[in-house]
Amino acid sequence: MKWTCRLAIALLSCATGSAYAAYKVEITAPAPLQKLLEKHLDLVRYQNREDLSEEQLKFLLDTVNDQVVQLASTEGYFSPTTTINVEQIPGSKPDDQKYDKRVQLHVNAGPRTKISTVDIGATGTAAENDPQRIDAIRKDWSLPVGAPFRQEDWDNAKNQGLEKLQQHKYAAARIARSQASIDPDDQQADLSVQYDSGPRFTLGPLQITGTRRYPESIIRNVNPLNVGEEYDVNRLLSLQRQIQNTPYFSNAIIGIDNDPENADMAPVKVQVTEFPTQRIRTGIGYATDTGAQVEGRYSHYNVFNKAYAFDSQLRLEQKRQYGLLNLAMPPDGKNFVNSVNTSMERTRLEGVDLRSLRAGIKRARNGELYDTAYTLTYYRDELQQENGATLPANTVITQGKHQALVPGFSWVRRNVDDPIFPRHGNLLTLETGFAVKGVITDQTFGRLYARFKQYVPVAKRDLIILRTDLGGVFTKGAASEVPASLLFRAGGNDSVRGYSYDSIGNEQNGTVYPTKYLVTGSAEYQRWFTEKWGAAVFYDVGTAADSWENKTFYSGVGAGARWRSPVGSLNLDLAYGVQKKQFRPHISLGIAF
Repeated sequence: MKWTCRLAIALLSCATGSAYAAYKVEITAPAPLQKLLEKHLDLVRYQNREDLSEEQLKFLLDTVNDQVVQLASTEGYFSPTTTINVEQIPGSKPDDQKYDKRVQLHVNAGPRTKISTVDIGATGTAAENDPQRIDAIRKDWSLPVGAPFRQEDWDNAKNQGLEKLQQHKYAAARIARSQASIDPDDQQADLSVQYDSGPRFTLGPLQITGTRRYPESIIRNVNPLNVGEEYDVNRLLSLQRQIQNTPYFSNAIIGIDNDPENADMAPVKVQVTEFPTQRIRTGIGYATDTGAQVEGRYSHYNVFNKAYAFDSQLRLEQKRQYGLLNLAMPPDGKNFVNSVNTSMERTRLEGVDLRSLRAGIKRARNGELYDTAYTLTYYRDELQQENGATLPANTVITQGKHQALVPGFSWVRRNVDDPIFPRHGNLLTLETGFAVKGVITDQTFGRLYARFKQYVPVAKRDLIILRTDLGGVFTKGAASEVPASLLFRAGGNDSVRGYSYDSIGNEQNGTVYPTKYLVTGSAEYQRWFTEKWGAAVFYDVGTAADSWENKTFYSGVGAGARWRSPVGSLNLDLAYGVQKKQFRPHISLGIAF
Protein backbone atom coordinates (compact mmCIF):
# COMPACT_ATOMS: atom_id res chain seq x y z
CA MET A 1 0.00 0.00 0.00
CA LYS A 2 2.82 2.42 0.88
CA TRP A 3 4.50 1.86 -2.47
CA THR A 4 1.16 2.53 -4.20
CA CYS A 5 0.85 5.81 -2.33
CA ARG A 6 4.36 6.91 -3.26
CA LEU A 7 3.84 5.98 -6.89
CA ALA A 8 0.62 7.95 -7.01
CA ILE A 9 2.35 11.00 -5.56
CA ALA A 10 5.12 10.71 -8.12
CA LEU A 11 2.56 10.61 -10.95
CA LEU A 12 0.54 13.48 -9.59
CA SER A 13 3.67 15.61 -9.31
CA CYS A 14 3.76 15.70 -13.09
CA ALA A 15 0.41 17.50 -13.19
CA THR A 16 0.43 21.21 -14.02
CA GLY A 17 -1.79 24.05 -12.93
CA SER A 18 -2.60 22.52 -9.52
CA ALA A 19 -2.96 24.73 -6.45
CA TYR A 20 -0.11 24.84 -3.95
CA ALA A 21 -0.96 22.84 -0.79
CA ALA A 22 1.15 23.89 2.18
CA TYR A 23 0.13 22.29 5.46
CA LYS A 24 1.25 21.33 8.93
CA VAL A 25 0.32 18.08 10.66
CA GLU A 26 -0.56 17.83 14.36
CA ILE A 27 -0.96 14.29 15.71
CA THR A 28 -2.73 13.27 18.89
CA ALA A 29 -2.15 9.61 19.73
CA PRO A 30 -1.14 7.37 22.65
CA ALA A 31 2.55 7.48 23.56
CA PRO A 32 3.49 4.13 21.96
CA LEU A 33 2.14 5.37 18.61
CA GLN A 34 2.96 9.08 18.65
CA LYS A 35 6.60 8.90 17.57
CA LEU A 36 5.93 5.99 15.21
CA LEU A 37 3.31 7.94 13.28
CA GLU A 38 5.36 11.14 13.27
CA LYS A 39 8.26 9.25 11.75
CA HIS A 40 6.57 7.01 9.17
CA LEU A 41 3.27 8.55 8.02
CA ASP A 42 3.54 9.83 4.45
CA LEU A 43 1.26 12.73 5.41
CA VAL A 44 3.97 13.89 7.85
CA ARG A 45 6.93 13.09 5.63
CA TYR A 46 5.66 15.25 2.77
CA GLN A 47 4.41 18.24 4.77
CA ASN A 48 7.45 20.38 3.93
CA ARG A 49 7.27 19.76 0.18
CA GLU A 50 6.70 23.02 -1.69
CA ASP A 51 5.66 21.27 -4.91
CA LEU A 52 2.73 19.33 -3.38
CA SER A 53 -0.59 19.93 -5.13
CA GLU A 54 -4.12 19.88 -3.72
CA GLU A 55 -4.76 16.59 -5.51
CA GLN A 56 -1.72 15.02 -3.90
CA LEU A 57 -2.75 16.25 -0.45
CA LYS A 58 -6.23 14.79 -0.97
CA PHE A 59 -4.67 11.45 -1.87
CA LEU A 60 -2.56 11.51 1.32
CA LEU A 61 -5.60 12.31 3.43
CA ASP A 62 -7.61 9.51 1.79
CA THR A 63 -4.93 6.91 2.52
CA VAL A 64 -3.81 8.01 5.97
CA ASN A 65 -6.27 5.70 7.76
CA ASP A 66 -4.85 2.61 6.03
CA GLN A 67 -1.33 3.63 6.99
CA VAL A 68 -2.34 4.22 10.62
CA VAL A 69 -3.85 0.70 10.76
CA GLN A 70 -0.68 -0.83 9.34
CA LEU A 71 1.66 1.08 11.65
CA ALA A 72 -0.51 0.64 14.75
CA SER A 73 -0.66 -3.12 14.21
CA THR A 74 3.11 -3.34 14.71
CA GLU A 75 2.53 -2.03 18.25
CA GLY A 76 -0.35 -4.43 18.95
CA TYR A 77 -3.26 -2.08 18.14
CA PHE A 78 -5.32 -3.78 15.43
CA SER A 79 -8.50 -1.70 15.52
CA PRO A 80 -7.52 1.97 15.66
CA THR A 81 -9.91 4.71 14.55
CA THR A 82 -8.73 7.91 12.90
CA THR A 83 -10.32 11.37 12.87
CA ILE A 84 -8.99 14.02 10.49
CA ASN A 85 -9.75 17.73 10.65
CA VAL A 86 -8.35 20.14 8.04
CA GLU A 87 -8.62 23.87 8.68
CA GLN A 88 -7.24 26.74 6.64
CA ILE A 89 -5.27 29.59 8.17
CA PRO A 90 -3.71 32.68 6.56
CA GLY A 91 -0.55 31.52 4.79
CA SER A 92 2.92 32.97 4.49
CA LYS A 93 2.19 34.37 0.99
CA PRO A 94 -1.10 36.36 1.23
CA ASP A 95 -0.31 38.28 -1.97
CA ASP A 96 -0.75 35.05 -3.91
CA GLN A 97 -4.05 34.34 -2.16
CA LYS A 98 -2.60 31.03 -0.95
CA TYR A 99 -3.37 29.54 2.44
CA ASP A 100 -1.56 27.18 4.78
CA LYS A 101 -3.57 24.30 6.20
CA ARG A 102 -3.49 22.71 9.63
CA VAL A 103 -4.19 18.98 9.49
CA GLN A 104 -5.23 17.65 12.88
CA LEU A 105 -4.99 13.88 13.11
CA HIS A 106 -6.50 12.20 16.16
CA VAL A 107 -5.91 8.46 16.62
CA ASN A 108 -7.92 6.36 19.06
CA ALA A 109 -5.75 3.26 19.35
CA GLY A 110 -8.40 1.02 20.86
CA PRO A 111 -7.58 -1.97 23.05
CA ARG A 112 -4.08 -3.43 22.79
CA THR A 113 -3.59 -7.06 21.80
CA LYS A 114 -1.75 -9.19 24.33
CA ILE A 115 -0.03 -12.55 24.14
CA SER A 116 -2.44 -15.39 24.90
CA THR A 117 -0.28 -18.48 24.24
CA VAL A 118 3.32 -19.22 23.29
CA ASP A 119 4.32 -22.53 21.71
CA ILE A 120 8.06 -23.17 21.25
CA GLY A 121 9.20 -26.42 19.66
CA ALA A 122 12.23 -27.87 17.93
CA THR A 123 13.35 -30.60 15.59
CA GLY A 124 16.80 -31.91 14.82
CA THR A 125 19.58 -33.17 17.09
CA ALA A 126 18.80 -30.73 19.92
CA ALA A 127 15.24 -32.02 20.23
CA GLU A 128 16.46 -35.60 20.50
CA ASN A 129 19.70 -35.31 22.50
CA ASP A 130 19.71 -31.83 24.06
CA PRO A 131 16.14 -30.99 25.21
CA GLN A 132 17.46 -28.79 28.02
CA ARG A 133 18.63 -26.30 25.40
CA ILE A 134 15.06 -25.91 24.17
CA ASP A 135 13.85 -25.65 27.76
CA ALA A 136 16.34 -22.82 28.29
CA ILE A 137 14.91 -20.96 25.29
CA ARG A 138 11.40 -21.35 26.73
CA LYS A 139 12.58 -20.15 30.15
CA ASP A 140 14.34 -17.06 28.77
CA TRP A 141 11.65 -16.23 26.19
CA SER A 142 11.35 -12.43 26.13
CA LEU A 143 7.68 -12.19 25.02
CA PRO A 144 5.69 -14.13 27.64
CA VAL A 145 1.97 -14.66 28.01
CA GLY A 146 0.26 -11.42 29.05
CA ALA A 147 2.81 -9.12 27.43
CA PRO A 148 1.63 -6.61 24.78
CA PHE A 149 2.16 -7.79 21.24
CA ARG A 150 4.64 -5.77 19.20
CA GLN A 151 6.00 -6.90 15.86
CA GLU A 152 9.52 -5.79 16.78
CA ASP A 153 9.39 -7.71 20.08
CA TRP A 154 8.08 -10.79 18.27
CA ASP A 155 10.93 -10.68 15.76
CA ASN A 156 13.49 -10.12 18.51
CA ALA A 157 12.16 -12.98 20.63
CA LYS A 158 12.37 -15.44 17.73
CA ASN A 159 15.88 -14.32 16.81
CA GLN A 160 17.11 -14.43 20.41
CA GLY A 161 15.98 -18.04 20.66
CA LEU A 162 17.73 -18.83 17.40
CA GLU A 163 20.95 -17.18 18.57
CA LYS A 164 20.92 -19.29 21.74
CA LEU A 165 20.91 -22.40 19.59
CA GLN A 166 23.49 -21.12 17.13
CA GLN A 167 25.97 -19.98 19.77
CA HIS A 168 26.75 -23.48 21.02
CA LYS A 169 26.84 -26.79 19.13
CA TYR A 170 24.20 -26.00 16.50
CA ALA A 171 25.79 -23.57 14.05
CA ALA A 172 23.26 -24.39 11.28
CA ALA A 173 20.14 -23.89 13.43
CA ARG A 174 17.28 -22.05 11.72
CA ILE A 175 13.67 -21.05 12.24
CA ALA A 176 11.70 -23.74 10.42
CA ARG A 177 8.29 -22.15 10.99
CA SER A 178 6.80 -19.23 12.91
CA GLN A 179 3.32 -17.77 13.14
CA ALA A 180 1.54 -15.04 15.06
CA SER A 181 -2.23 -15.61 14.98
CA ILE A 182 -4.03 -12.39 15.85
CA ASP A 183 -7.66 -12.20 17.01
CA PRO A 184 -8.44 -8.44 16.92
CA ASP A 185 -11.92 -8.96 18.36
CA ASP A 186 -10.64 -10.60 21.53
CA GLN A 187 -7.32 -8.70 21.45
CA GLN A 188 -5.33 -11.93 21.72
CA ALA A 189 -2.22 -13.18 19.94
CA ASP A 190 -1.19 -16.84 19.76
CA LEU A 191 2.51 -17.26 19.00
CA SER A 192 4.25 -20.37 17.75
CA VAL A 193 7.80 -20.94 16.56
CA GLN A 194 9.52 -24.14 15.48
CA TYR A 195 13.31 -24.33 15.42
CA ASP A 196 15.36 -26.81 13.45
CA SER A 197 18.65 -27.21 15.31
CA GLY A 198 20.34 -29.20 12.59
CA PRO A 199 23.31 -31.42 13.48
CA ARG A 200 25.83 -30.93 16.28
CA PHE A 201 29.02 -29.25 15.05
CA THR A 202 32.57 -30.02 16.19
CA LEU A 203 35.69 -28.01 15.41
CA GLY A 204 38.37 -29.16 13.03
CA PRO A 205 41.85 -27.75 12.32
CA LEU A 206 42.63 -24.09 11.63
CA GLN A 207 42.61 -22.75 8.07
CA ILE A 208 44.64 -19.51 8.17
CA THR A 209 44.71 -16.80 5.51
CA GLY A 210 46.19 -13.30 5.44
CA THR A 211 49.68 -13.98 6.82
CA ARG A 212 52.55 -12.50 4.78
CA ARG A 213 55.07 -10.94 7.15
CA TYR A 214 54.61 -13.15 10.19
CA PRO A 215 54.50 -16.96 10.42
CA GLU A 216 51.27 -18.91 10.91
CA SER A 217 52.90 -20.60 13.91
CA ILE A 218 52.15 -17.48 15.99
CA ILE A 219 48.42 -18.08 15.55
CA ARG A 220 48.68 -21.82 16.10
CA ASN A 221 50.71 -21.33 19.29
CA VAL A 222 48.15 -18.97 20.88
CA ASN A 223 45.19 -21.09 19.73
CA PRO A 224 43.15 -22.25 22.78
CA LEU A 225 40.84 -24.50 20.70
CA ASN A 226 41.09 -28.29 20.61
CA VAL A 227 40.39 -30.28 17.48
CA GLY A 228 37.16 -32.21 18.03
CA GLU A 229 35.65 -29.95 20.70
CA GLU A 230 32.06 -28.77 20.37
CA TYR A 231 31.40 -25.62 18.40
CA ASP A 232 30.95 -22.56 20.62
CA VAL A 233 30.87 -18.92 19.53
CA ASN A 234 32.54 -17.84 22.77
CA ARG A 235 35.45 -20.19 22.12
CA LEU A 236 35.93 -18.68 18.66
CA LEU A 237 35.88 -15.21 20.23
CA SER A 238 38.52 -16.43 22.67
CA LEU A 239 40.79 -17.34 19.75
CA GLN A 240 40.10 -13.95 18.17
CA ARG A 241 41.12 -12.12 21.36
CA GLN A 242 44.25 -14.25 21.75
CA ILE A 243 45.34 -13.37 18.22
CA GLN A 244 44.66 -9.67 18.67
CA ASN A 245 46.50 -9.65 21.99
CA THR A 246 49.70 -10.39 20.09
CA PRO A 247 51.52 -7.38 18.57
CA TYR A 248 51.38 -8.79 15.06
CA PHE A 249 47.74 -8.61 13.92
CA SER A 250 45.37 -5.66 13.85
CA ASN A 251 42.27 -7.71 13.11
CA ALA A 252 41.11 -11.32 13.04
CA ILE A 253 37.88 -12.79 11.65
CA ILE A 254 37.04 -16.26 12.94
CA GLY A 255 34.27 -18.51 11.69
CA ILE A 256 33.26 -21.89 10.33
CA ASP A 257 31.29 -23.08 7.35
CA ASN A 258 27.86 -23.89 8.80
CA ASP A 259 26.96 -26.38 6.08
CA PRO A 260 25.02 -29.18 7.87
CA GLU A 261 26.68 -31.72 5.55
CA ASN A 262 30.10 -30.86 7.03
CA ALA A 263 29.19 -30.57 10.68
CA ASP A 264 31.77 -33.03 11.95
CA MET A 265 35.26 -31.51 12.29
CA ALA A 266 34.29 -28.27 10.56
CA PRO A 267 37.48 -26.33 9.75
CA VAL A 268 37.98 -23.11 11.73
CA LYS A 269 38.62 -20.35 9.22
CA VAL A 270 40.97 -17.62 10.47
CA GLN A 271 41.45 -14.49 8.37
CA VAL A 272 43.93 -11.98 9.78
CA THR A 273 45.12 -8.48 8.94
CA GLU A 274 48.74 -7.83 9.85
CA PHE A 275 50.27 -4.76 11.42
CA PRO A 276 53.11 -3.18 9.43
CA THR A 277 56.57 -4.37 10.45
CA GLN A 278 57.36 -1.01 12.04
CA ARG A 279 55.11 1.40 13.90
CA ILE A 280 55.62 4.84 15.40
CA ARG A 281 53.03 6.20 17.82
CA THR A 282 52.87 9.49 19.67
CA GLY A 283 50.40 11.00 22.04
CA ILE A 284 49.69 13.68 24.58
CA GLY A 285 47.45 13.53 27.62
CA TYR A 286 46.80 14.44 31.20
CA ALA A 287 46.39 12.39 34.36
CA THR A 288 45.42 13.80 37.73
CA ASP A 289 48.06 11.56 39.37
CA THR A 290 51.15 12.63 37.42
CA GLY A 291 50.09 15.66 35.37
CA ALA A 292 50.42 16.48 31.67
CA GLN A 293 52.25 13.96 29.54
CA VAL A 294 53.76 13.43 26.10
CA GLU A 295 54.63 9.97 24.82
CA GLY A 296 56.51 8.45 21.91
CA ARG A 297 56.78 4.79 20.97
CA TYR A 298 58.65 2.86 18.28
CA SER A 299 58.07 -0.84 17.59
CA HIS A 300 59.59 -3.34 15.17
CA TYR A 301 57.77 -6.68 14.96
CA ASN A 302 60.12 -8.69 12.78
CA VAL A 303 63.62 -8.33 14.23
CA PHE A 304 66.09 -10.87 12.75
CA ASN A 305 63.27 -11.82 10.32
CA LYS A 306 62.06 -14.20 13.03
CA ALA A 307 59.09 -12.20 14.35
CA TYR A 308 61.00 -11.01 17.40
CA ALA A 309 59.14 -7.92 18.68
CA PHE A 310 61.19 -4.89 19.72
CA ASP A 311 59.42 -2.16 21.63
CA SER A 312 60.79 1.18 22.84
CA GLN A 313 58.82 3.74 24.77
CA LEU A 314 59.47 7.18 26.24
CA ARG A 315 56.89 8.94 28.40
CA LEU A 316 57.48 12.37 29.89
CA GLU A 317 55.07 13.48 32.61
CA GLN A 318 55.19 16.41 34.98
CA LYS A 319 55.89 14.21 37.97
CA ARG A 320 57.25 11.09 36.28
CA GLN A 321 59.58 10.26 33.40
CA TYR A 322 59.76 6.73 32.05
CA GLY A 323 61.71 4.89 29.35
CA LEU A 324 61.50 1.24 28.27
CA LEU A 325 63.32 -1.15 25.92
CA ASN A 326 61.91 -4.63 25.39
CA LEU A 327 62.74 -7.50 23.02
CA ALA A 328 60.30 -10.43 22.95
CA MET A 329 60.30 -13.72 21.09
CA PRO A 330 57.08 -14.88 19.39
CA PRO A 331 54.85 -17.23 21.44
CA ASP A 332 56.23 -20.75 21.77
CA GLY A 333 54.27 -24.00 21.50
CA LYS A 334 52.85 -23.52 25.03
CA ASN A 335 51.88 -19.88 24.38
CA PHE A 336 54.71 -18.54 26.54
CA VAL A 337 56.52 -15.39 25.42
CA ASN A 338 60.16 -15.03 26.50
CA SER A 339 61.56 -11.51 26.67
CA VAL A 340 64.37 -9.32 27.97
CA ASN A 341 63.73 -5.79 29.13
CA THR A 342 65.23 -2.74 30.74
CA SER A 343 63.59 0.44 31.99
CA MET A 344 64.41 3.68 33.76
CA GLU A 345 61.93 5.71 35.79
CA ARG A 346 62.13 8.90 37.78
CA THR A 347 59.32 10.16 40.00
CA ARG A 348 59.18 13.33 42.07
CA LEU A 349 56.22 12.92 44.37
CA GLU A 350 55.45 14.24 47.84
CA GLY A 351 59.01 15.50 48.40
CA VAL A 352 60.74 12.26 47.31
CA ASP A 353 63.00 12.10 44.25
CA LEU A 354 63.18 8.42 43.26
CA ARG A 355 65.21 7.07 40.34
CA SER A 356 64.80 3.40 39.46
CA LEU A 357 66.71 1.25 36.97
CA ARG A 358 65.37 -2.21 36.13
CA ALA A 359 66.66 -4.96 33.88
CA GLY A 360 65.47 -8.51 33.61
CA ILE A 361 64.08 -11.49 31.79
CA LYS A 362 60.50 -12.63 31.68
CA ARG A 363 58.55 -15.71 30.66
CA ALA A 364 54.83 -14.96 30.42
CA ARG A 365 51.65 -16.49 29.12
CA ASN A 366 48.43 -14.51 28.67
CA GLY A 367 45.28 -16.59 28.39
CA GLU A 368 41.57 -15.91 28.21
CA LEU A 369 41.06 -16.33 31.96
CA TYR A 370 44.57 -16.54 33.43
CA ASP A 371 47.87 -14.70 33.04
CA THR A 372 51.07 -16.22 34.39
CA ALA A 373 54.54 -14.67 34.51
CA TYR A 374 57.94 -15.78 35.81
CA THR A 375 60.49 -12.99 36.13
CA LEU A 376 64.06 -12.35 37.19
CA THR A 377 64.56 -8.62 37.67
CA TYR A 378 67.49 -6.54 38.85
CA TYR A 379 66.46 -3.34 40.68
CA ARG A 380 68.79 -0.42 41.36
CA ASP A 381 67.10 2.55 43.05
CA GLU A 382 68.35 5.90 44.24
CA LEU A 383 66.17 7.88 46.64
CA GLN A 384 66.78 11.49 47.70
CA GLN A 385 64.70 14.21 49.24
CA GLU A 386 63.77 16.79 46.63
CA ASN A 387 65.30 19.58 48.72
CA GLY A 388 68.50 17.58 49.28
CA ALA A 389 67.97 17.32 53.03
CA THR A 390 68.98 14.29 55.08
CA LEU A 391 66.24 11.72 55.63
CA PRO A 392 64.80 11.50 59.16
CA ALA A 393 65.98 8.59 61.27
CA ASN A 394 62.54 6.97 61.50
CA THR A 395 62.06 6.30 57.79
CA VAL A 396 62.15 2.74 56.51
CA ILE A 397 64.75 3.39 53.84
CA THR A 398 68.17 5.02 53.90
CA GLN A 399 69.24 7.67 51.45
CA GLY A 400 71.34 6.61 48.47
CA LYS A 401 71.48 3.65 46.08
CA HIS A 402 70.13 0.17 46.86
CA GLN A 403 69.96 -2.92 44.71
CA ALA A 404 68.25 -6.30 44.61
CA LEU A 405 68.00 -9.29 42.28
CA VAL A 406 64.42 -10.51 42.59
CA PRO A 407 63.02 -13.78 41.21
CA GLY A 408 59.28 -13.18 40.94
CA PHE A 409 56.00 -14.81 40.06
CA SER A 410 52.67 -13.19 39.18
CA TRP A 411 49.26 -14.67 38.48
CA VAL A 412 46.06 -13.00 37.31
CA ARG A 413 42.61 -14.55 37.13
CA ARG A 414 39.74 -12.88 35.24
CA ASN A 415 36.35 -14.35 36.08
CA VAL A 416 34.07 -11.67 34.62
CA ASP A 417 31.25 -11.66 32.11
CA ASP A 418 32.79 -8.91 29.95
CA PRO A 419 36.50 -7.94 29.85
CA ILE A 420 35.78 -4.27 29.01
CA PHE A 421 32.50 -3.54 30.85
CA PRO A 422 32.07 -6.28 33.49
CA ARG A 423 28.82 -6.48 35.46
CA HIS A 424 29.42 -9.57 37.53
CA GLY A 425 32.41 -11.66 38.49
CA ASN A 426 35.78 -10.84 39.99
CA LEU A 427 39.43 -10.16 39.24
CA LEU A 428 42.33 -11.46 41.31
CA THR A 429 46.01 -10.45 41.04
CA LEU A 430 48.80 -12.08 43.05
CA GLU A 431 52.50 -11.13 43.01
CA THR A 432 55.37 -12.57 44.98
CA GLY A 433 59.14 -12.17 44.97
CA PHE A 434 62.21 -12.48 47.16
CA ALA A 435 65.88 -11.51 47.28
CA VAL A 436 68.88 -12.88 49.15
CA LYS A 437 71.61 -10.61 50.55
CA GLY A 438 74.91 -11.07 48.78
CA VAL A 439 73.38 -12.20 45.49
CA ILE A 440 73.57 -8.75 43.89
CA THR A 441 71.29 -7.72 46.76
CA ASP A 442 71.86 -5.39 49.72
CA GLN A 443 69.26 -6.90 52.04
CA THR A 444 67.28 -10.15 52.26
CA PHE A 445 63.52 -9.73 51.96
CA GLY A 446 60.29 -11.25 50.68
CA ARG A 447 57.52 -9.32 48.99
CA LEU A 448 53.79 -10.10 48.58
CA TYR A 449 51.06 -8.12 46.85
CA ALA A 450 47.41 -8.96 46.14
CA ARG A 451 44.46 -7.14 44.57
CA PHE A 452 40.86 -8.33 44.47
CA LYS A 453 37.97 -6.67 42.65
CA GLN A 454 34.34 -7.84 42.80
CA TYR A 455 31.52 -6.74 40.47
CA VAL A 456 27.95 -7.09 41.75
CA PRO A 457 25.06 -6.30 39.36
CA VAL A 458 22.08 -4.38 40.74
CA ALA A 459 18.74 -4.27 38.90
CA LYS A 460 19.00 -3.96 35.12
CA ARG A 461 21.93 -1.56 34.75
CA ASP A 462 23.37 -0.55 38.12
CA LEU A 463 26.57 -1.91 39.56
CA ILE A 464 28.49 -2.23 42.84
CA ILE A 465 32.30 -2.45 42.66
CA LEU A 466 34.29 -3.62 45.68
CA ARG A 467 38.10 -3.49 45.69
CA THR A 468 40.93 -4.26 48.11
CA ASP A 469 44.73 -4.10 47.86
CA LEU A 470 47.15 -5.76 50.27
CA GLY A 471 50.93 -5.59 50.19
CA GLY A 472 53.89 -6.29 52.42
CA VAL A 473 57.69 -6.42 52.42
CA PHE A 474 59.03 -8.81 55.04
CA THR A 475 62.55 -8.75 56.49
CA LYS A 476 64.18 -9.91 59.70
CA GLY A 477 64.99 -6.35 60.65
CA ALA A 478 64.44 -2.96 59.06
CA ALA A 479 63.82 -2.63 55.33
CA SER A 480 66.31 0.22 55.06
CA GLU A 481 68.20 -1.19 52.07
CA VAL A 482 65.27 -2.58 50.08
CA PRO A 483 64.90 -0.70 46.76
CA ALA A 484 62.26 1.96 47.32
CA SER A 485 60.27 1.05 44.20
CA LEU A 486 59.44 -2.29 45.86
CA LEU A 487 57.93 -0.56 48.92
CA PHE A 488 54.46 0.98 49.15
CA ARG A 489 52.64 4.29 49.22
CA ALA A 490 48.90 4.93 48.74
CA GLY A 491 46.62 7.63 47.38
CA GLY A 492 45.43 8.55 43.90
CA ASN A 493 42.99 7.46 41.20
CA ASP A 494 43.21 3.71 41.74
CA SER A 495 43.93 3.77 45.45
CA VAL A 496 42.36 6.23 47.92
CA ARG A 497 40.64 9.07 46.08
CA GLY A 498 40.61 12.48 47.76
CA TYR A 499 44.41 12.34 48.16
CA SER A 500 47.17 13.02 45.67
CA TYR A 501 49.15 10.19 44.10
CA ASP A 502 51.46 8.40 46.60
CA SER A 503 50.66 10.97 49.31
CA ILE A 504 49.85 8.36 51.99
CA GLY A 505 52.84 6.75 53.69
CA ASN A 506 55.44 7.65 56.29
CA GLU A 507 54.98 11.42 56.35
CA GLN A 508 57.81 13.44 57.89
CA ASN A 509 57.89 17.24 57.68
CA GLY A 510 55.70 17.27 54.58
CA THR A 511 57.63 14.50 52.76
CA VAL A 512 55.96 11.09 52.26
CA TYR A 513 58.36 8.12 52.27
CA PRO A 514 57.63 4.56 51.06
CA THR A 515 56.64 2.00 53.68
CA LYS A 516 56.64 -1.76 54.28
CA TYR A 517 52.88 -2.42 54.34
CA LEU A 518 49.84 -1.43 52.29
CA VAL A 519 46.12 -1.97 52.72
CA THR A 520 43.35 -0.15 50.84
CA GLY A 521 39.67 -0.79 50.16
CA SER A 522 36.92 0.77 48.09
CA ALA A 523 33.15 0.49 47.63
CA GLU A 524 31.47 2.18 44.67
CA TYR A 525 27.86 2.29 43.49
CA GLN A 526 27.26 3.10 39.82
CA ARG A 527 23.87 4.26 38.57
CA TRP A 528 23.55 3.99 34.79
CA PHE A 529 20.88 6.24 33.28
CA THR A 530 21.53 5.05 29.71
CA GLU A 531 23.77 2.47 28.07
CA LYS A 532 26.52 5.11 27.79
CA TRP A 533 26.09 7.53 30.71
CA GLY A 534 26.03 7.00 34.45
CA ALA A 535 27.00 8.42 37.81
CA ALA A 536 28.75 6.99 40.87
CA VAL A 537 29.20 7.50 44.59
CA PHE A 538 32.13 5.91 46.41
CA TYR A 539 34.00 5.46 49.67
CA ASP A 540 37.72 4.68 49.76
CA VAL A 541 39.87 3.89 52.77
CA GLY A 542 43.46 2.77 53.27
CA THR A 543 46.91 3.26 54.66
CA ALA A 544 50.59 2.61 53.97
CA ALA A 545 52.62 2.12 57.14
CA ASP A 546 55.92 0.79 58.48
CA SER A 547 54.21 -1.06 61.33
CA TRP A 548 50.61 -1.82 62.25
CA GLU A 549 51.04 -0.14 65.62
CA ASN A 550 51.73 3.19 63.92
CA LYS A 551 49.08 3.09 61.19
CA THR A 552 46.59 5.83 60.36
CA PHE A 553 43.70 5.03 58.06
CA TYR A 554 42.78 7.68 55.50
CA SER A 555 39.30 7.80 53.99
CA GLY A 556 37.84 9.58 51.00
CA VAL A 557 34.26 10.01 49.81
CA GLY A 558 32.94 11.43 46.59
CA ALA A 559 30.86 11.23 43.46
CA GLY A 560 31.47 11.32 39.76
CA ALA A 561 30.30 10.78 36.19
CA ARG A 562 30.81 7.65 34.09
CA TRP A 563 30.94 7.33 30.30
CA ARG A 564 31.39 4.05 28.45
CA SER A 565 34.03 4.85 25.84
CA PRO A 566 35.05 2.28 23.20
CA VAL A 567 38.06 1.22 25.31
CA GLY A 568 36.58 1.30 28.81
CA SER A 569 34.71 3.39 31.35
CA LEU A 570 35.91 7.01 31.58
CA ASN A 571 35.64 8.13 35.21
CA LEU A 572 35.40 11.80 36.23
CA ASP A 573 35.36 12.04 40.03
CA LEU A 574 35.42 14.69 42.73
CA ALA A 575 36.55 13.26 46.08
CA TYR A 576 36.91 14.68 49.58
CA GLY A 577 39.89 13.53 51.65
CA VAL A 578 38.48 13.39 55.18
CA GLN A 579 41.76 13.44 57.13
CA LYS A 580 43.38 16.21 55.05
CA LYS A 581 40.11 18.10 54.64
CA GLN A 582 40.58 18.68 50.92
CA PHE A 583 38.65 18.23 47.68
CA ARG A 584 40.47 16.66 44.77
CA PRO A 585 39.41 15.82 41.18
CA HIS A 586 40.31 12.45 39.66
CA ILE A 587 40.24 11.37 36.02
CA SER A 588 40.83 7.74 35.09
CA LEU A 589 40.04 5.11 32.48
CA GLY A 590 38.54 2.09 34.22
CA ILE A 591 39.57 -1.08 32.37
CA ALA A 592 38.80 -4.35 34.13
CA PHE A 593 42.22 -5.88 33.56
